[in-house]
Amino acid sequence: METVDISQPKMVLLYGIAILPWLLLWAGGLRLSRDLWLSIARMSAQLALVGLYLKYLFAINDPRLNVLWIAVMLIVADFTILRRAGLRVRYFFLSTLVAVAAGTLFSVAYLLLLVIRPEPLYDARYLVPLTGMILGNCLQGNVIGLERFYSSIRKNENEYLTYLLLGASRREAVRPYFRQALSASVSPTLASMATLGLVSLPGMMTGQILGGSEPWVAVKYQVAIMLCIFASMTLAGVLNLALSLRFAFNELDVLRGEVFRPS
Repeated sequence: METVDISQPKMVLLYGIAILPWLLLWAGGLRLSRDLWLSIARMSAQLALVGLYLKYLFAINDPRLNVLWIAVMLIVADFTILRRAGLRVRYFFLSTLVAVAAGTLFSVAYLLLLVIRPEPLYDARYLVPLTGMILGNCLQGNVIGLERFYSSIRKNENEYLTYLLLGASRREAVRPYFRQALSASVSPTLASMATLGLVSLPGMMTGQILGGSEPWVAVKYQVAIMLCIFASMTLAGVLNLALSLRFAFNELDVLRGEVFRPS
């Protein structure tokens, strides 16, 4: 069974659904028209270009090209995480890149080498979409984790300094904020896993069913991707917070004000 295509006239009709939220936001006093339509335009253009690129990427299926595309994805995710977390890229670029790459590639390798085992292992039809799904969720978790961690220390600076004055090391002093940030970053995924199938049908599973896969096969892939997302997000979050400490504090263990992006 083939997926039903959406014709160009129907795509134009589809964009009409955005008029309703635009009107509701406008009626609520939120002047977000420019941001809304710009976001929709960027999304459409970016997905069109990626769709065109992936068509040739899947056809060529060269491991070097696949690795290059994943590297680009990781670097873009790195910049996005730091900007959205309100932190300066020049201080945390390397630590965030290492953490997110380690978390993402660990789960992708686990899936491809031990669970799915496609032929060849670097098959772009498996490697690229799986990496994208895991990396996208790692991005969200790391934004929450970094933002919560450093904003909490900044907000409770006197409390943090008191811990230091009482003899705590830097790692001991930041531990309460570390736990809070890590909990905040993984909680949405835990909530999502607890309600999958009852509250919502996830995107990957729905896409496979629409593409003609048996529902039970789609279920197994969805379980696999959710477990790997949670593992990647947790690993990347822990590594990111731990590695960032050396760049965020001065020699006196005081949080540097310059690591934050201007509001």
